[in-house]
Amino acid sequence: MNDHMQAAMAEATHLTRAGRLAEAIALIQRTLAGMSAPTGRSTRADAPNEAVVRVGEVTPPLPGPAIQGGVGASPGPASVRPAVPPGTRAPGMLQLPGSLHDFTRQGQAFRPGIVSPSSPPGGKFVDGTYSNTAGTRTYKLYIPRSYTGQAVPLVMMLHGCTQNSVDFAAGTRMNRFAEGKTFLVAYPEQVSSANNSRCWNWFQPADQQRGMGEPSVIAGITRQIMNSYHVDVNRVYVAGMSAGGAMAVIMAATYPELYAAVGVHSGLAYRAAHDVRSGLAAMRRGAGQSARQLTTVIPLIAFHGDHDTTVSPVNADHLLDQWLQATGHERGRSAQSTKVERGQVAGGRAYTRSIYHDASGHAIVEKWLVHQAGHVWSGGSSDGSFTDPSGPDASNELLRFFAEHSRKR
Repeated sequence: MNDHMQAAMAEATHLTRAGRLAEAIALIQRTLAGMSAPTGRSTRADAPNEAVVRVGEVTPPLPGPAIQGGVGASPGPASVRPAVPPGTRAPGMLQLPGSLHDFTRQGQAFRPGIVSPSSPPGGKFVDGTYSNTAGTRTYKLYIPRSYTGQAVPLVMMLHGCTQNSVDFAAGTRMNRFAEGKTFLVAYPEQVSSANNSRCWNWFQPADQQRGMGEPSVIAGITRQIMNSYHVDVNRVYVAGMSAGGAMAVIMAATYPELYAAVGVHSGLAYRAAHDVRSGLAAMRRGAGQSARQLTTVIPLIAFHGDHDTTVSPVNADHLLDQWLQATGHERGRSAQSTKVERGQVAGGRAYTRSIYHDASGHAIVEKWLVHQAGHVWSGGSSDGSFTDPSGPDASNELLRFFAEHSRKR
C-alpha cells in the first residue's frame, strides 16, 4: 500500500468513527480511482467498558402520533428516504417480513388476524429513560388500548442509522400490530454523542459483550419495562434493521436467557467486525475471522434483499451459518429438516423462504431472501424511511415467528 493509500485509509477510519460513513466510502472510492481526497477529522465518544443497572423513571404517558398506512398496504414502488440509506454512514444494518399464527401458552399470546389500515392506534406512546455506567438512552414504549394489566409479550425494536423511534415505528407499522395483537413494543434510541449518525456501534468490541456498552443499556431498558409492566417473561423478543439488526444479533448472543427469539433485517453475524475498517469490509464481503462461533443460540428469523448494496446479502448466509453451527445443523446437508419455499407478493416482489427444523421438527431458523430488494424494510409503510411496500411483509412474518417461540424455563 503506497503512502497516498495509507493516508486515505487513515482518513476514512477517522470519518467512519465519527459516523460519517458516506464520506468515508466516497473517499475510498476516489482513492481507488486515483482521485484526490478531502481532509478533515472528527472523533467518536468512547463507550464505557462496564455497566451497572440503575432503573430510571418512565415519564407520564404521552399521546402517540397517528401512524398511517397499515397492515395490508397495497404493493407499490419502494419508498427510500432520505436519499442516504441508514447503513451508509456507519457499518452494519438489518430488516424483516410478516404473517401471524395463534399460540396459547402462559400469558397473553399474539392474537391472529389482520389489523385494518384504516383504524389508527388508540394506545399511548410513552417516553422512558434508562441509565447505567455505559450511558443514558431514551426510548419509546407503545402500550395498546387492549392492555389492561394482563401478561403480554414485549418486542424490542432497534432502529437503523439516521432513524429514530417514531420513524421506525411508522415504517414497520409495529404499533398497529401491537394494537391488534395486544403486546408492548419498545424502541430504544441511539444518541448522536455515541455515533453521529445514530447508528448502534455493532462493530466496536466494547459494544459486543454482555454487561458492557450498548448491550448492557438495551438489556437494562428491557428489564426496566419488564419490571414496570406485566410482561410475560417467556415472550420477550428483540429485532432490528441494519445497524439495529446487527445489534439485535449481539443481544441474542449475549443475553440468550432474556429473549425468546430474534429478528434480523439486513444485518450481520455476531462479531462480524472488530473495528471500523473490518466493519466496512464486513458490510461489503461478509464476516471476517473475528466472527465468533456460538454455543448457545435462540430461534432466529432473518430477512435480506438480494440487491442490497449497503450490507451485502452474503451477510445473511454468514449469520445463518453461525446459527446453524450452534444448533448442530449444517446448511444444505440435512434435506429432511430443511424446507425451501418460493413465492411472490401479488403485484410485488418474489422471495425465497428457507426453514430449518430441529430434531423435534420445530422451526428454529428462517431466512427470507427478497429478490430485487435493496437495503429497505420489506413490506414496510412509506410513512417511514427505508421501506419497500412491494416486498413480503417482514413485520407480520417476524411476529408470526415470534408467536411460535417462547422461552422454555
